[in-house]
Amino acid sequence: MPSISRLALTAGLSAGATATFTFGTAAFGDTSGWEVIQQITIDEIVTEQTYEVRKSYPKALPAEGVEMELTGYVVPMYPGEKITELLMVSDMGLCPFCGSADHGASLQITLAEPITTIDEGARITVRGIMDRVNDPETWQAVKMNNAAITAGA
Repeated sequence: MPSISRLALTAGLSAGATATFTFGTAAFGDTSGWEVIQQITIDEIVTEQTYEVRKSYPKALPAEGVEMELTGYVVPMYPGEKITELLMVSDMGLCPFCGSADHGASLQITLAEPITTIDEGARITVRGIMDRVNDPETWQAVKMNNAAITAGA
């Protein structure tokens, strides 16, 4: 008998952390990007021989990438002189970096151009292409690619 768990957007990154995501764009009308992303459902199916993660996306998140802008608080994913990967959370009060299991949303961001420095916890706005993550072995549901910082930092 498979084990199935249903979660409203907890998306794990490749390192095993959990994350949820948020967007802000006029394409969602009166619904905030956070609300749209929270509509993603994830089913983890575990049997004695198999493991699979099935994701269901709302219509507002098309299969092809869509340009979006969002604001949140960031930390670099990896140390180094050139920063190209960030993790963004929606609310530092519900921060997954702070050890709370009951955390808010977060998003992996790949910058189009590297930056040399950013303060941990800085509030920024980024614009980039939001892509679905269809890998059936990870809980990560979306990732922002080719992003640029448009405000903050």
